[in-house]
Amino acid sequence: MPLHHVEIWIAESGDRLDDWRWLLTALGYTRTATWPDGETWSDGGAYLTLTGSPNLTDDPHDRRRPGVNHLAFTVPDRGAADAIMAAGSAHGWTPLYHERFPHAGGPDHYAGWLENATGFKIEVVAADD
Repeated sequence: MPLHHVEIWIAESGDRLDDWRWLLTALGYTRTATWPDGETWSDGGAYLTLTGSPNLTDDPHDRRRPGVNHLAFTVPDRGAADAIMAAGSAHGWTPLYHERFPHAGGPDHYAGWLENATGFKIEVVAADD
């Protein structure tokens, strides 16, 4: 069975979602729902929810702790991966492993990694890899 959805708890909504909004739009996702503390985005298959919760602890997100390290998204081709990597910095995402882009994952893997200000890491993988 395919993945149904992923829910990411965020400390604050509003402007703190601008980086995610840019990324998900660039990846071809459409916002399908909004509410005061969050949003849902879909590409027609599995969907991604970004939301606050009254059950959050004060511990900041750390992708190096046990749990989810990063989300990987497929893009149509190398040009799309290059475009997202080139524009990421202007939208709140810091390139990771940029000195080894696009082959930080190995010589046969065309991908880039970005991290936002709250420590969430994403990978953009070219489908024509």
